[in-house]
Amino acid sequence: MDDGKALRFIEEWYGESDYVTAHTSGSTGTPKEIQLPKSLMRASAQSTNNFFGIDENSLLLSPLSAEFIAGKMMIVRAIESKSKLIVEAPSNQPMAMDYGTIDLLPVVPSQIEWLLNNPQRLSKVRNLLIGGAAPKLSDEIALMSQGINTWISYGMTETCSHVALRKILDDKYTALPGIEFQQDERGCLEISREGFEGVITNDIVELINEREFRWLGRYDNVINSGGIKVFPELIEQKIARIIPQGVSYYIGKGTNARWGEVPVLYLENVEATIADEILAKCRVALEGAERPNEVKIVAKFNRTANGKLRR
Repeated sequence: MDDGKALRFIEEWYGESDYVTAHTSGSTGTPKEIQLPKSLMRASAQSTNNFFGIDENSLLLSPLSAEFIAGKMMIVRAIESKSKLIVEAPSNQPMAMDYGTIDLLPVVPSQIEWLLNNPQRLSKVRNLLIGGAAPKLSDEIALMSQGINTWISYGMTETCSHVALRKILDDKYTALPGIEFQQDERGCLEISREGFEGVITNDIVELINEREFRWLGRYDNVINSGGIKVFPELIEQKIARIIPQGVSYYIGKGTNARWGEVPVLYLENVEATIADEILAKCRVALEGAERPNEVKIVAKFNRTANGKLRR
């Protein structure tokens, strides 16, 4: 059963206000309270329902907290489509029971491992939707090998959950119906939707056209190494196969007298000898300014309440 947040959100949804109170995740700064128009949440829900073919005969499962936008939107999608929704208390063991065929299951990366270890449950998911952060490459490969129809979402609280989706092992995001993309002078993504003002992000992208883009990284995280712009998130993708299973890592920004800024490899709670071995392999696999200057071991990474990494 849910911990009560879903019921409180439903009461708010059917209340007199035209807005819903939501909170940003805090992954790129202090969490803030914002007001989301119910009309925009309905439009977002309808786009997702149309994309996945959700209707009154569908069964949805949400193992996400209704405190955050992803959990709220699953409830709105069920209301708008008149489908059946099962709400579980958030945990890293979703699909606690055999509910039969699930037409849409949204998860965050930390919930994927349990699903992969329980293929008899996972095989009953018609559409798996991963959000919150990009999954590990090894998880994408495993999901593909099991034939699971899996999508990775791009969006934020301000856009009422996702505005674009990509298939696993693909690097191109495609807009949902009604969404258009542009870039600002920094190369960051601008999101437009009929009925509300555009959202300017801090995500640097390669814009393919007004409906497709490739995500490169956060503007805040870009490393300027000797005049060369280096994207930590792209480095992380390149070294994903090198990092041992179960080791958490990220690329951060360090300083250097010669180059100004340099990449630094951060590892969570590993032995120094293992860290040195990983760094050596990374430096062989990468070229030029992308090579980490050093490795740093952190006892425990700082994460948000819903598991997102705070760099």
